[in-house]
Amino acid sequence: MMLPLPQGSNPPVSPPASSIMAGRIFLGPAVEGVRVVGLLIRPHHINYQDAAHGGVISTFADVALSHAVYDAERPRLAPSTVTLTVNYLAGARLGEWLEARVRIDRLGGRTAYTSGGIWHGDEQVATMSGVFAFRR
Repeated sequence: MMLPLPQGSNPPVSPPASSIMAGRIFLGPAVEGVRVVGLLIRPHHINYQDAAHGGVISTFADVALSHAVYDAERPRLAPSTVTLTVNYLAGARLGEWLEARVRIDRLGGRTAYTSGGIWHGDEQVATMSGVFAFRR
């Protein structure tokens, strides 16, 4: 079941960030410094509790946070995850469109600090934060 993408979402991010367990991540607009990244929950994301597996949510968080760093850095450098924290607040169900809303809290010479949340409509599914390093 493929639902239409929300208006303003762009084609998938190019590899390697283009798939989460054979799914695709979509880039939405950056509004007031917050990058929006989307994921449609598909059958292969579902665990035995009929919700998206925690590994899918954490991978989505990592990709969304790191892409915001990559997108903000000039020249663009591939960031490496130093730490990733995900707090699960609610389950995501089959067919739901998730949006990760990411902020860059600090962008230093070799390290970036990020935070944000994963949402399904008005319901927050998870909070997330990450520290990323890049080589210059």
